[in-house]
This record gives sequence, C-alpha cells and structure tokens, in this order.
Amino acid sequence: MQRKWFQYWFNSPYYHILYQQRNDAEAEFFIDKLTKYLKPQEDSKMLDIACGKGRHSIYLNKKGFDVTGIDLSEQSIKYAKQFENNKLHFLVHDMRKLFYINYFDVALNLFTSFGYFDTEKEHVNALKTFRKCLKADGMLVLDYFNTAKIIRNLNSCEAKSLDGITFNISKNVIEGKIIKKINFEDKGKIYNFEERVQAFSFEDFERMLAKAGMIIETTFGNYSLDNFDESSSDRLILICKKA
Repeated sequence: MQRKWFQYWFNSPYYHILYQQRNDAEAEFFIDKLTKYLKPQEDSKMLDIACGKGRHSIYLNKKGFDVTGIDLSEQSIKYAKQFENNKLHFLVHDMRKLFYINYFDVALNLFTSFGYFDTEKEHVNALKTFRKCLKADGMLVLDYFNTAKIIRNLNSCEAKSLDGITFNISKNVIEGKIIKKINFEDKGKIYNFEERVQAFSFEDFERMLAKAGMIIETTFGNYSLDNFDESSSDRLILICKKA
C-alpha cells in the first residue's frame, strides 16, 4: 500500500525544522482556557490524538491529568517519550484505528491535526474511533483552522530560511483541499514535500460528526475561546459529545 504524504512528511527531520517556531506559550494558554471551560475532574483521563512532540500532552500532565498521546510519526513519539511518567504515555498509533473503548473523559485533536485523508468516509471512521474511546459523558475537542479565512487570505508563495535551508512554499486550493507544496535544497539534494488538508467548513464537521454519532455542543473561534465568526475567526474549535 502506498504511503501517504503525512507518513513521509511528519516523520522527516525537515518538518521539525520548518515548524520549530511552534509556540508553547500559545499552546499552554489554550489548554488553560480549555480546562477552565471543560472543568474536568482531577483524575480525568485524556487522549491527545495526533499529539506531535507532545507539547499539549506534557502541559496537561503538569496540570495533574492522566494523559495518553498518540501520533503516527515515530520521530515525534520518540522525542515525546523522554517526558513520560506514570500518568503520561506516548504511543505510535493511527487515529483511524480503534484504541481503548469507553476509557477517556476528554479526547483532543488540536492544531489542525485532521483533514489529512482522501475520503469523507475515512474522516467519519476516524471520528467514530474518537467517539468509541470516550466514556458516555466524555467530550471531544477538535481544533481546526477556519477554512473560509485561510482561503480568503491564501498567500500563494513565500520563502522561509531556517537552519541554513530556504523552504519555498506555495499554497493552492485544488478539489476541496488546501495544498501546500514545500520545496528546498539541502546538502546538494533537492526535496519536495506537500501537505494536503481538506477545506472543511463548520457544516462539513456537523455532518461528519452526526454520521459518527456525535453532536457539537459549543463552537469557539480562537484560543481565547471567543465566539466563532466565519468571516474573522482564526480557528474553528468544536466541543463535541456523544449523541
């Protein structure tokens, strides 16, 4: 079976070079706001789906929660494992495959870690696995970009120089996907990667979540948890529960 773009790119050292400036303070600010809103019990079990190097998981664990982080990238999980303790665990796992059942109080899928698959069915199946891993009264937090604003302000070409590498980045919307092409040269070798993320709207999520047996309880538009506004919000943050 042919490997998908995310299986190559997220495991590449260049992915971590390009996105090294990811903001821990912003992630912690968001988690503070989220936990204040959700009011989880002190012994709550949390699942961080597509956790990357674990910045949200690590901070949630510092707040006292029992956290499991899963990600498809072996490199990211290898890095995250150095922070493990008896209430913080990291595993290489595909979000589309069933994990624990009726186990977690909160499942989080943050920082646009969704929309990578080719078909709606695959996305619905992933949402079904998120649902199955939650307890009856469990909550799912899904944090996506605001597609409408992203498309309106699409910067078609840019160059970023990091660690002596110039990344040439182009973005286009093709067949309902936001496609980012990343080209660069390092040590005399030319590399080409891409990111392909579905341009999902609020209505798309509403439909897919319904198919997966979930409903949207609340919607926020940024990490301060202000109301969602399609024309101006940076994020589309969905708080969902089992239907």
